[in-house]
Amino acid sequence: MLKFKILKQSNKSNGSDHCRARLGTIATDHGVIDTPIFMPVGTLGSVKAVSVEELDNCKAQIILGNTYHLYLRPGCDVIEHMDGLHEFIRWNKPMLTDSGGFQFFSLAKLAKFSDEGVAFQSHIDGSRHMFSPEKAVEIQMILGSDIMMSLDWCIGYPADEKQTMEALNKTTLWAKRGFDFWQEKGAVNNLFGIVQGGMYKHLRTLSAEQLTQIDFPGFAIGGLSVGEPKEFMYEMACHTLPLLPANKPRYIMGVGTPEDLVELVGMGCDMFDCVMPSRNARNGQLFTSKGTINIPNAKFRFDKGPIDTDCNCYTCQNYSRSYLRHLYKSRELLAYRLNTIHNIYYYLDLMEKMRDAIKQDRFLEFKREFYSKRQK
Repeated sequence: MLKFKILKQSNKSNGSDHCRARLGTIATDHGVIDTPIFMPVGTLGSVKAVSVEELDNCKAQIILGNTYHLYLRPGCDVIEHMDGLHEFIRWNKPMLTDSGGFQFFSLAKLAKFSDEGVAFQSHIDGSRHMFSPEKAVEIQMILGSDIMMSLDWCIGYPADEKQTMEALNKTTLWAKRGFDFWQEKGAVNNLFGIVQGGMYKHLRTLSAEQLTQIDFPGFAIGGLSVGEPKEFMYEMACHTLPLLPANKPRYIMGVGTPEDLVELVGMGCDMFDCVMPSRNARNGQLFTSKGTINIPNAKFRFDKGPIDTDCNCYTCQNYSRSYLRHLYKSRELLAYRLNTIHNIYYYLDLMEKMRDAIKQDRFLEFKREFYSKRQK
């Protein structure tokens, strides 16, 4: 069973900037995770373009897999035969799997919601399937992830209050059923609940109240970064995070930019995931301590320097911006690998720097320095 321990809690203010950042650990059967932490997304059992050995070299502590996609391909029968997802992909550290809720949101044309669950057509071959909250947990038990997510109804922005309330009620109903199934099976995996409520504070409060009555080992905030203005995301996160139990991990799903991570860690969030580091790498956008750069830009044609002089990743230690630009412009596969290594490393190094700042009780100073470098 998951064990969460808070090592240090910030409670500082500087004018209007209040810090609730916290340092902790999450102990799982596959190892201990230092929080706050970012989880690279390995949708199909692979963080695109990089190996698990390269993830390990980037100091990844936990990665994320996608229940919907893995269920459709290669299928639960394959993963069960291969002794679970850890063994299948040869990753020996903690792993989290989502429930498929976000995929039903993003593939809404193929999904139909009811009290029973979600009926959907495969985006691969059009075959028909049904995810009940029980089945979502059962699939994740077969995958063998350390942290499983409850089936939820994620809605986009904008959504009216009636739509949002319907999704909230379904999410609560499914959370209870999924939890009861998990308890009945006595699984060693850990199941988190997901708070919904859209961009309505009173519905976020209601969802948090309902979900926290269930004794989940941890809680997530879903339905953010779904098209809403950035200030709405921060407002909802700032409102909702304090409503979750202080003695359990808090996870904001699908977020976000480096700036998002800094802001949300300051609000007291412990866990994050996002496809941005790997997806942006494949599109030629690289993250640096001074902001983002687009490696195809002509100004890098003769640039002998690394992506980021402050970065110790494999790519920055060995290759120039000029070469990386050449690879990308030539559509060489190596470009995707080297770019992804850098972006993943940058994100995980940023989290490590934030953990150090919290430990030293200087997170607000770190935050000011982070933004001052990016303004140059």
